[in-house]
Amino acid sequence: MKKPNSRKRENVSKSIIFSLVFLVLGFILSYSYSLSQSNDGGDNFAANSQFEKEVKFREELIEQQERNKTLREEMQSKQDVLQEFESEFSSGQENYSEIAAEAEKLRRYVGLMPVEGEGLKIILEDGEYGAQTVNPNDYIVHESHVFHVIHEMYISGAEAVAVNGQRIHSNSTIVCTGPVIEVDGVKYPAPFTIEAIGNPEVLAASMELPGGVLDQLVNDNIVVTMDEGLDITMPALLSES
Repeated sequence: MKKPNSRKRENVSKSIIFSLVFLVLGFILSYSYSLSQSNDGGDNFAANSQFEKEVKFREELIEQQERNKTLREEMQSKQDVLQEFESEFSSGQENYSEIAAEAEKLRRYVGLMPVEGEGLKIILEDGEYGAQTVNPNDYIVHESHVFHVIHEMYISGAEAVAVNGQRIHSNSTIVCTGPVIEVDGVKYPAPFTIEAIGNPEVLAASMELPGGVLDQLVNDNIVVTMDEGLDITMPALLSES
């Protein structure tokens, strides 16, 4: 039969053993839970990191698509300009020919080039007046008469006009001093010969319009002679001949 003290010591030993067992078991459970939580956090972090990468790649893809769209629009614009340039270049020879023809026409008009061709010749002479005439100035050719004829010729399409062989240009001055007319500083006595290069039929018809220049000259007692269909040659303004 066991003694009371011996039984008591045995119970204490068992309690200590059970306490150690429970303590170890609790530590194991606690460590397992912590490890489980740590693994779950790592998985969540990995998932979040992958999502952020996908969002970033998606944004970069959208940005690249927008840039490609802008570049395509710029390329289309450049192609349109290139096509327009190629079209103009293909017709450039024809355009240059037209420009050259227009330039030559202008040079002829301002008198920088000699010119020849068919045209109309108009001669203005003083009217006959006697000693009993009240005012002899009413029977002589004035600069206004010459101006009227020159303007009519240009209006009718004349390419060039000359007075007594001297080319007329845009800045020409014509001054009447008695029976003499001064053209750009050069004096000419009557009669005054006005030559115009152009369509002779058109030039003559414009002069002969009812109430036109010819009728006004006749009313001012000016003797007018017209000769159309002539071959006329005029030197350039800078020519010495």
